[in-house]
Amino acid sequence: MNKYTKLISNTLVFGLGQFLSKAMVYLLMPLYTSVLTKEQSSAADLIQQIGNFLMPIAALGICEGLLRFAMDSKEGDNPDDGRKRIFSSSMAILTVATLAFTALSPLGMLFGQGFGYVTLTVSFVIAANLQMAVSYYIRSLGYTKLYAVQGIVNTALTIAFNILFLVILGWNVTGFILAITLANLLVTVLLIVRLKLWRDFDLKMIDKGVIKELIVYSLPLIPTTIIWSVTNITDKLIVIEYAGEAVNGMFTYSYKIPTVLTLLTTVFVEAWQLSSVKDSDEKTRGEFFTTVFSYYNGLIFMAASFLVALIKILTRLLLNVSYYGAWEYMPTLIFATVFSAFSTFVSTVYMVRKKSLPAFFTAFAGAAANIILSLALAPYLGVHGVALATVVSYLILFFIRALTAKKYVPFHIGLPRIAVNSLLLGAQCVLMVLEVSHWQLWQGVFFAAILVFNSVQILATVKKLLKKFLKRA
Repeated sequence: MNKYTKLISNTLVFGLGQFLSKAMVYLLMPLYTSVLTKEQSSAADLIQQIGNFLMPIAALGICEGLLRFAMDSKEGDNPDDGRKRIFSSSMAILTVATLAFTALSPLGMLFGQGFGYVTLTVSFVIAANLQMAVSYYIRSLGYTKLYAVQGIVNTALTIAFNILFLVILGWNVTGFILAITLANLLVTVLLIVRLKLWRDFDLKMIDKGVIKELIVYSLPLIPTTIIWSVTNITDKLIVIEYAGEAVNGMFTYSYKIPTVLTLLTTVFVEAWQLSSVKDSDEKTRGEFFTTVFSYYNGLIFMAASFLVALIKILTRLLLNVSYYGAWEYMPTLIFATVFSAFSTFVSTVYMVRKKSLPAFFTAFAGAAANIILSLALAPYLGVHGVALATVVSYLILFFIRALTAKKYVPFHIGLPRIAVNSLLLGAQCVLMVLEVSHWQLWQGVFFAAILVFNSVQILATVKKLLKKFLKRA
């Protein structure tokens, strides 16, 4: 029972940190949408997407490798040396990669970008990678509360800088990106000072063998991350091509409420990664994955149904009135986010086994499907076609990963239950998008059905765990 208790504890800690961070962002979203035009919102989002695309390249994907290998660094006869060896080797790789990225950055001007935007993008990437590396490191060592707090501080600083740059100084796109960059840098400095991380970096601890292991694990994760960045950028370019820049700004904000579901996924997966890696009992690992996934997918479906039912109300509350039309794309994107969440859970198996290649190949299959379907459907269905393509691509990704992951950890996804939930949620989404007669009543009916269906499963699992606990007691 200890591993379940620890998982719940870490989830609550990460959840509190993420909730407070995102709550601050969502409360100020009307401010952002009133300050930035649709075209400016689209431009700012595109810079972020390009930055996200470049981040793993600029760091050689080492942040993910640092997270995974540092989780094991406390094992062995001398855990302090192990920790320092992983951190020092990782930071050496990050430093060399960052210098190379900076030296090559002027090439960005060849793609029509001005010096100002290139400099802004490079600064964004470097600051984000530094913050990610340091925060992942403290998370891997078990500083869960500090990890949660740094997320809150980061968000508060971003908001403060946004108010300064957007509202007071009127810097628009430049101010928006600069706010994120400065917040990341300040939080990184605060973490280094708080834990005196300079003591964990030692030139003598830079190990060629460790560097090789880190690079072998991390390199396949670069195209994995890039693939989804390319997909996101491609989706937006397709929307711009068939619907225009203003509609793309609307489409960009249609992801804001589905992101609530992504937030739940991120919170849980951060805790789940720690628990799944630390669970060294091979005999019960499959059962552990099966039990946790049964909770996970039930809660995700319930949350998704709740968001779909209240989508119009949430859009009015959280977005400026000029962005209200974004609601019609949200039900489809929420459905897609459900299977994105499932895919993320299953990919934890690859992390446990340090198998990064399957993560790449499965991501490639899903992303390729997304781009092909978006190009095929957009001419006929417009933005709805792009959203529908996202749904299908995540379905493909999830089922491929579910099949391949069983090779490494044998666990059950509960396909019949997922099928019933998908039918109920899919019908709910269609009725909302079409705004059928008495749609409010139908939303209530489908939400109640999904709630009851999944509550029964979750309660049954709780009873099962309680019986085990009482039996051992």
